[in-house]
Amino acid sequence: MSTSNSPGPGLPDVAALAQLANQFFSSLPSSAPAAGANGLPAGLSHLNAAPPALPAGVSAPGAGLGFSPAAAPQAGAGSVPNALNGDLPLSGPGSRVSPTEFGVPGDEELKHLLSSSSLSHPRPAVLPETGASGPSYYFLAHARPFPSGLNVPGLQTDSLHPDKGNTVRAPFDIHQVRRDFPILQERVNGKQLIWLDNAATTHKPQSVIDRLAYFYAHENSNIHRAAHELAARATDAYEGAREKVRGFLNARSANEVVYVRGTTEAINLVAQSWGRANIGRDDEIIVSHLEHHANIVPWQMLCAEKGARLRVIPVDDDGQLQLDEYAKLLNPRTKLVAFTQISNALGTITPARQIIDMAHAAGARVLLDGAQSVSHLRADVQALNCDWFVFSGHKVFGPTGIGVLYGKEALLNDTPPWQGGGNMIRDVTFEHTQYHDAPGRFEAGTGNIADAVGLGAAIDYVNRIGIDTIGAYEHQLLLYATDRLKEIPGLRLIGTAKDKAAVLSFVLAGYKTEEVGAALNQDGIAVRSGHHCAQPILRRFSLESTVRPSLAFYNNCADVDALVASLARLKSGRNNF
Repeated sequence: MSTSNSPGPGLPDVAALAQLANQFFSSLPSSAPAAGANGLPAGLSHLNAAPPALPAGVSAPGAGLGFSPAAAPQAGAGSVPNALNGDLPLSGPGSRVSPTEFGVPGDEELKHLLSSSSLSHPRPAVLPETGASGPSYYFLAHARPFPSGLNVPGLQTDSLHPDKGNTVRAPFDIHQVRRDFPILQERVNGKQLIWLDNAATTHKPQSVIDRLAYFYAHENSNIHRAAHELAARATDAYEGAREKVRGFLNARSANEVVYVRGTTEAINLVAQSWGRANIGRDDEIIVSHLEHHANIVPWQMLCAEKGARLRVIPVDDDGQLQLDEYAKLLNPRTKLVAFTQISNALGTITPARQIIDMAHAAGARVLLDGAQSVSHLRADVQALNCDWFVFSGHKVFGPTGIGVLYGKEALLNDTPPWQGGGNMIRDVTFEHTQYHDAPGRFEAGTGNIADAVGLGAAIDYVNRIGIDTIGAYEHQLLLYATDRLKEIPGLRLIGTAKDKAAVLSFVLAGYKTEEVGAALNQDGIAVRSGHHCAQPILRRFSLESTVRPSLAFYNNCADVDALVASLARLKSGRNNF
């Protein structure tokens, strides 16, 4: 254990919070006072007062997160602070997201929680822990009952995790998460790497890297076709990972989970198997204007082969799908609707269940592209009721070269295989071949066994944190980043849908996108510059390319602040702002 006062990335200063806690603990009575007005313990009216001054050289709580304490609204006399009311402004001049919104307790929240007699330890210690990157906070390390006499609006964090009920969880520990990803310690051009290219690929936690190494060291074998021990280990690991994917997607059966190389192969599999068997002349396939090329080109190829037509759902000026126009496209000739749940270029979140229901009412099948959504939103294929769902492992902190095609079991079993070979057959003669049911009928040959196991480890990691916790954290980080980027003169955000994920495409007046990307790279900041394999949607906005920072749950406000500072330096160098 270390007593270092230097803040780690994304964490409030250790000494600051420790001093705050110690000052408050020393004033606590031996038992909690009775509840008073507003549900707050009587005798604690001083909680609304300004916190005591900190010693020289000690940072204010939240400074390590990139928050601006001076810009935060102040609580009025006798009121619950705005950060706890949930009415802290998230945009406008000088506004900032509060540390509380990020799962880090604010000053008042710490005081309220620690004053409750329902906590198992009335005066718990605040322990600075040290890892590879510096100190980190572990506060209220276990979920605890919400104090029965305490009613603080906004403190009950149901929105931050799937567990509903009267509980408070430990803060989301961004510093611990960052330590789990070794590549975040890499240096680029002499600077600490800041990875803001998560829509292209996500990095791998150490647990995934270790699982891959363990497989090759202790389990490496082909699967299903041998009686020896290593074959049994490899088969168990491979099929165990399939069950993890089933649970992650809430599929009814592991038989509905087909391993593929990634999203692109999954879409091509459906097009070349089900599509060839079911799409005919003058039939229609609907896609949206938001699609990645991987969800356009395979359907174009199929339409050209079969004499079918490709129809497109338009978007408005914010990048939102126009559902009234979509309704007009649906007709008895519509056989398939294929669309993305989150746009990789704009971040738009589509109303997936509504689109799916409308397609089914018209008698069409639906393929949902989850490549961008799987690491941000809960993917419940039964609730969505899609016919197919596709995603890539490398988008959800797993290895490259592995992905998943989910399909309803009866539909998969009624679909002809795409590739022939070993492992997908029941029996072969020179006259006739009998195929396995799904998923085997679509997994010809030796698959990517080790990376399937690695995908299972990635799902384990995400589940330990909670996909809902991840989504809530990223949403607040997106709000913070959007607000900060608006400070840059000449910067135009592309894609301003009301519902969007952590993608921030922009253009900067006076600069080519590749110039911006190269300048950021000199500061160790990785973003994507280009058309993002989504040329149609960019051309909808009269653009050929954008700069695209994209966020994951291991990013923090300090990463965003570095991005903004680098862009400001770039602008000042040419335009003298």
